[in-house]
Amino acid sequence: MTSPQQPLQPHGHDHPHAHDSGHGHGHGNGAGGGGGGGHGHSHSHGPAAPVSRHLRKVIAAILIPFAAAVVVGLAVLWPGGTPAHERTGVGFDRQTEQGEVVAVERVDCKDVNAAQVPPTGDTSTPEGREAVNAQQGQCEKATVEVTSGPDKGRRFVEIVQPDAPRQLHQGQGVVVAYAPDAPHDLQYSVTDVNRKLPLALLAGIFAVAVVVVGRMRGVMALIALAVSFLVLTYFILPAILEGSNPLVVAVVGASAIMLIALYMCHGLSARTSVAVLGTLVSLLLIGLLGSLFIGWASLSGNTDDNTGLIHGLYPQIDMSGLLLAGVIIGSLGVLDDVTVTQTSAVWELHQADPGMGARGLYRAGIRIGRDHIASVVNTLVLAYAGAALPLLLLFSIARSSMGTVANSELVAEEIVRTLIGSIGLVASVPVTTVLAALVVSADRPASGGGKPAAVRGGRRRRAK
Repeated sequence: MTSPQQPLQPHGHDHPHAHDSGHGHGHGNGAGGGGGGGHGHSHSHGPAAPVSRHLRKVIAAILIPFAAAVVVGLAVLWPGGTPAHERTGVGFDRQTEQGEVVAVERVDCKDVNAAQVPPTGDTSTPEGREAVNAQQGQCEKATVEVTSGPDKGRRFVEIVQPDAPRQLHQGQGVVVAYAPDAPHDLQYSVTDVNRKLPLALLAGIFAVAVVVVGRMRGVMALIALAVSFLVLTYFILPAILEGSNPLVVAVVGASAIMLIALYMCHGLSARTSVAVLGTLVSLLLIGLLGSLFIGWASLSGNTDDNTGLIHGLYPQIDMSGLLLAGVIIGSLGVLDDVTVTQTSAVWELHQADPGMGARGLYRAGIRIGRDHIASVVNTLVLAYAGAALPLLLLFSIARSSMGTVANSELVAEEIVRTLIGSIGLVASVPVTTVLAALVVSADRPASGGGKPAAVRGGRRRRAK
């Protein structure tokens, strides 16, 4: 009968729970109403699971030096800001202003593109054929007004071809590129559309959804997300541009993001600390594998116009190290998810059956982890494949064999990035599970004086 035992429950445990009933799990000291009806212990169901003071000291002895090393690394590597350079006018390295399309007029393409046809009329070359095709159909003659910068109010004309992927309409906000060295009439040109409003609205919907579903945890997650972007923007990127080793910068920055995000979202507890340890071990494995295989596969990290521009502007940057830094930072977010989930699973298994030892907890936790591994690896591979889809289409058009495609540096880079990140994710499951099982099963009742804890089954209440 359970009613005689109810007054002995500690405060804060008045909610119903399946294993607070009169039957035990076989490890109590009796079977009657006096002592065998409970588990012989009590535990908290809050975000921080109960562990002994000694165990907290052991965890702190590991994590405090690590956190101190991260702080020292941030102080030593902290940049003075993004190094200045003269704009090249190429790609993203252009001076841009805001603009607005004030008028759009449809004109005959032949009238505005006549000068593009070769004087000889030769259409045997791709350029000649493209110039002739450009004279066919109706083009758009857009008048664009500059709305920011020193030339605010200035207007220029932009010709839009009928087959152009980006069409303009009146009242549309655009981004215009400014080339001060060009002739006066050619200094401004439309380079993109202004997407700030839809992006801001989408971000607002995302934030509201996170807060509505996650409540206070959601708020803390958004704050942690903002802090992560601050670390990325004000530390990682400028430090790499200043010439610091990209791998060292990525490890220090990712560690700072990990500590801030995990403890901010999940609380300062032993459970979170175990997740931090599991994430740290997995990141170290990813770093080691990345260093080995990026060097072995001779991946330069300089594979497209953007990386080529970075290398041209800042030749002191180690591009292969930048590739490895991207692998580490890109894996961090999914690693956090896996390690926190596995740690929580082991903690809940322990609370459901406190008599289960470390081996039993590990076996039960790893069964949960196997499902997680399958879904996460598939997610990661598809994410990279989706990002590289245009590139894969180009190879398909060229009818290249799979071996040729995989051997090209562009694709090999993504393969190495995906497989190294996936290995780290797979390894994080057993690593985190065994750490959590060892920690939670090593918990011991608090010793010493003080007010006696409530007793059920002859055992003392565990210390938090």
